[in-house]
Amino acid sequence: MVATAASSAFFPLPSPDTSSRPGKLGNGSSSLSPLKPKFVANAGLKVKASASAPPKINGSSVGLKSGGLKTQEDTPSVPPPRTFINQLPDWSMLLAAITTVFLAAEKQWMMLDWKPKRPDMLVDPFGLGSIVQGGLVFRQNFSIRSYEIGADRTASIETVMNHLQETALNHVKSAGLLNDGFGRTPEMFKRDLIWVVAKMQVMVNRYPTWGDTVEVNTWVAKSGKNGMRRDWLISDCNTGEILTRASSVWVMMNQKTRKLSKIPGEVRHEIEPHFIDCAPVIEDDDRKLRKLDEKTADSIRKGLTPKWNDLDVNQHVNNVKYIGWILESTPQEVLESQELSSLTLEYRRECGRESVLESLTAVDPSGKGFGSQFQHLLRLEDGGEIVKGRTEWRPKTAGVNGAIASGETSHGDS
Repeated sequence: MVATAASSAFFPLPSPDTSSRPGKLGNGSSSLSPLKPKFVANAGLKVKASASAPPKINGSSVGLKSGGLKTQEDTPSVPPPRTFINQLPDWSMLLAAITTVFLAAEKQWMMLDWKPKRPDMLVDPFGLGSIVQGGLVFRQNFSIRSYEIGADRTASIETVMNHLQETALNHVKSAGLLNDGFGRTPEMFKRDLIWVVAKMQVMVNRYPTWGDTVEVNTWVAKSGKNGMRRDWLISDCNTGEILTRASSVWVMMNQKTRKLSKIPGEVRHEIEPHFIDCAPVIEDDDRKLRKLDEKTADSIRKGLTPKWNDLDVNQHVNNVKYIGWILESTPQEVLESQELSSLTLEYRRECGRESVLESLTAVDPSGKGFGSQFQHLLRLEDGGEIVKGRTEWRPKTAGVNGAIASGETSHGDS
């Protein structure tokens, strides 16, 4: 609206009582020769007009024409022709109007950013989330995509695990500890050390559906003398309902020797300022897992081999892939009628691209409740254990009410 008013003020319409006589560009009586500015009135607004000074002979002005010389007294008085040039506005006034328009637009734009900035929220330089709680908690949102849901139209457990892994790496990146792009601090990089997960526990209250937006909060804490614990809370952005709790324990391994390592003092100095002194979001499940083999297993799936895309940058199988292999030997009727409500995995060793694995599953006789409970084992064909675990399942309709209380937490909310 401001721009329309400005343009109408500086480019007025011609007056109806003023005749328009276009100038000739050939041998006509008007010429676009070197111009001399002069002010004339046009529709109530003074603009710069231009006219060329006629040549003079013996003090009399004359005009040049192909037919000879003609004095100024013999030339009839006519108004100057209306051309594009002599209708241009005063450019200084036009510039002032344009500046006013832009200042008004900028003011409107700044008014849109009304939400106050909180001092405890620092946006990470990579645009992948934000640091909250005084720099100790990382927060990131995810929209559930169509390719992340399963046959029942809810997010799969693999999707949930990928969100956990992604936020863990982005947390390290935002804290400025990332050196080579995959979770290593500068001192870890110098010593060829990498993080490997030793134990993972996940409890799912409800799986999000296609189109939902979830908020993931994660933080780290000390675990024993040579371990680090990382916890997560996943909640619904619209309702605040806690959807998933997860807790994990990580240890260091030498990338070249593939052996576990103590945490060097220099590395501890890098990571300890980011630790939170708090209890895990899930109480540690220390129940012993019985030994599984061909005789004690209820179902076995053999011939599982990693593909190239299953490897991470550390050249071992991504831990999320193990969950898919565990489900390979889970009874089909359970997969169709129930959903995974809790998961406990203990990682024994890594496997590489050339490994051939077996997935073993057995009903857990100590299971309680109205769902199913299983014990699992992933092993190499020669018998070497890769992952041991326990899963608990519930009827798919049970997730509406939830198995986990969605009360307030002190570390996931700011």
